[in-house]
Amino acid sequence: MRDPLARQVVGLKPSGIRKFFDLVAEMPDAISLGVGEPDFDTPWHIRDEGIYSLEKGRTFYTSNSGLIELRTEISNYCKRRLGIDYNPREEMLVTVGGSEAIDLALRAMINPGEGEEVLIPQPSYVSYEPCAILAGAKPVIIELKAENEFRLTAAELEEAITDKTKILVLPFPNNPTGAIMEKEDLEAIAPLIEKHDLYVISDEIYSELTYKGDHVSIASLPGMRERTILINGFSKAYAMTGWRLGYACGPKQIIGQMTKIHQFAIMCAPTTSQYAAVDALRNGDGDVAEMREAYNQRRRYLMHAFSEMGMECFEPFGAFYVFPSIRKFGMTSEEFAMELLKEEEVAVVPGTAFGDCGEGFLRISYAYSLENLKIAMERISRFIQKRAK
Repeated sequence: MRDPLARQVVGLKPSGIRKFFDLVAEMPDAISLGVGEPDFDTPWHIRDEGIYSLEKGRTFYTSNSGLIELRTEISNYCKRRLGIDYNPREEMLVTVGGSEAIDLALRAMINPGEGEEVLIPQPSYVSYEPCAILAGAKPVIIELKAENEFRLTAAELEEAITDKTKILVLPFPNNPTGAIMEKEDLEAIAPLIEKHDLYVISDEIYSELTYKGDHVSIASLPGMRERTILINGFSKAYAMTGWRLGYACGPKQIIGQMTKIHQFAIMCAPTTSQYAAVDALRNGDGDVAEMREAYNQRRRYLMHAFSEMGMECFEPFGAFYVFPSIRKFGMTSEEFAMELLKEEEVAVVPGTAFGDCGEGFLRISYAYSLENLKIAMERISRFIQKRAK
C-alpha cells in the first residue's frame, strides 16, 4: 500500500507541553503551573448573553466573517484601546480562536514551493512554526535573549532578513516569557519592516494583560497598518478559552483571502460564542481590570519568591507567565521539569517546548490562585535546596 500520510505533517514535532499535562492527570495531589488558561470563570453577564442567545433560538450559521454586531464592537474596541480604525465589513474576520487566525493569515499570504520565509522570534507560542511549515513557508528562527528581556531588537531582525523573507511574526506580549514590546521597541523595528517590504502577523492575544503601561500595537505606527494582520481574541482577557473565539484585522486584500479559506474550512465561528463576545466587549472592561489586577498581584508574589530562593528571573510585564532560569542547577529544562514533577508533584513546562533557545528556562503560569502558587513555591524551594547542597 502507498503511504497514506503527508510527510510535512509526519515531520512535525508534537507539542512539548502535552506530555506534562498527561502526567499530571495521573497525579491527584500534583499542582500544575503549566496550563496557559485563566483560572477565572467567564463572567456571568457574558455567560448569560450566551445562554439568552440559545433561549432565543439563535442557533444558525452567521455570516462567514462573523456577526456584524460583533465586528462593529471589535472595530469600536480597536479605536478605543489601540487607536486604530478598521472597517468592520471589509477589514475584519471572526475566527475559531486566535490560533485559526494565525493559520489563515499564513495560508493566505504564502506561496508554497517558492521558498518564502517567515521570521519567528523564539521562545514563543508553539503553533507559529508548524503553521508556517503547513502553509508551505520556510520558518526562520530568531533566538531572543534574556539580556534583552526577550524583546526583538532591530539588530536581530536585520540579521535574519533575506531576499526571501516575507512575513515577521510578532508575538507580544509573549507566551512563554511574559516579555513585552514597548512603543520605542516597535519604532526601532518598523523602519526595517518598511525597508525590506515585509508583512507582520502581530499576535496580540495578551494585549489586555500588561503591567507596565498600556499595550501598543505595531499596527498603530505610521506605515504599519497596511502591512499588519492584527490577531486577538477573547480567551485570555475575558476568560473565554472554551468559547473558541478570535479575530483578525488587517488590509482588505488579505482579510478577503483569509475569509475565503475560513469559508471553505470552517464556515463560521460558533454563533453562541459570538453573541456572548458582543456583551464582553460592551460590558467587560471592569472584569478585565479585575482579573488583570489579580494576575499582577500573583506576578509580584512570584518575583519575590524567586528572589528569596535565589532563582534568577527577569521581570516580565505581560501575559501570565514567568520564565525563570535554571541553568545554574546543571540540568536540562526537561530534566528539571521531570524531576520536579516526580519529587515534589509540581508541573511546569520546559522552556524547550517553545523553541531550542528556551533551554535552561522553565515556563511557569500564574493563572492559579495565590494559595496554590504559595504551596508550589514552597515545593520548588525545597527541590532546589536539595540541589544546592
